[in-house]
Amino acid sequence: MTTEPDLGALRARIDELDRQLLAVLAERLEVCHEVARVKERSDTPVIQPARVRDVVNSRRQWAIDAGVDPDFAEQVMRVLLSETHRIEVAGRRPDPAPDKSATPEGTRSAIDTVASRVDHMVVAVSDITAATTLFTDRLGFHLEQTTPGGSTTSAGIAVLGAGGVTIVLVGPEAGPEVAEHIATHGTGIHHIAIEVLNADYARATLSGAGAPLLTEVMVDADGHEQFFTVRDPASGVQVGFVARTGHRVGVATANVLEAFKNQPLR
Repeated sequence: MTTEPDLGALRARIDELDRQLLAVLAERLEVCHEVARVKERSDTPVIQPARVRDVVNSRRQWAIDAGVDPDFAEQVMRVLLSETHRIEVAGRRPDPAPDKSATPEGTRSAIDTVASRVDHMVVAVSDITAATTLFTDRLGFHLEQTTPGGSTTSAGIAVLGAGGVTIVLVGPEAGPEVAEHIATHGTGIHHIAIEVLNADYARATLSGAGAPLLTEVMVDADGHEQFFTVRDPASGVQVGFVARTGHRVGVATANVLEAFKNQPLR
């Protein structure tokens, strides 16, 4: 008869692994400081795109070899590369930028415990072709594949990516709600989608804080949970929250349109 591992023992193993992980991160960042000092003395450029590409590509392969999701591994590596860049730039300034803190001491809110990152940004545009050309031909973004809820060829919608950044362009051809939104409010950022660990908890927290919520938590075919706030009249921006609890897939255009369909225009 086999016995289930003790939950406390498993958590203790996680704690120890996290301690080891942070020790490795500290060692890696110390090497980055050394690299920064060498670059500064030799006047070597801070950003070397070929090196960045090599790091991202090789780590994706290492992740595959180790049985780790390569997209997740790439996100981790890009966070590390961003911190490396900050270290190198700060070292060249007479007044290095102060340490950043996602949550200033003594100001932690409940949403701090579940908010992860900006998942994507949706921008309403009057001319989807021209807007897509700007991002692809001039800025170097590429069209991304999306989930079965929509594709990069969906009428009036273009999902664009570069590195870890995703921008969704939505034109009036996408639907009458989009056309009415543009006619009423004009073009520009429609909503910012923030990834959270738990959509129900995030919504309950924001509701308790009196946030102007528009929808309940909605679940799509891929297991993504999302909800939206009401459009803010001062900034013109709506905020979405998404928990990617299902398979790691791209942005579903059907989900994007939900924000337009549910939003009262006046």
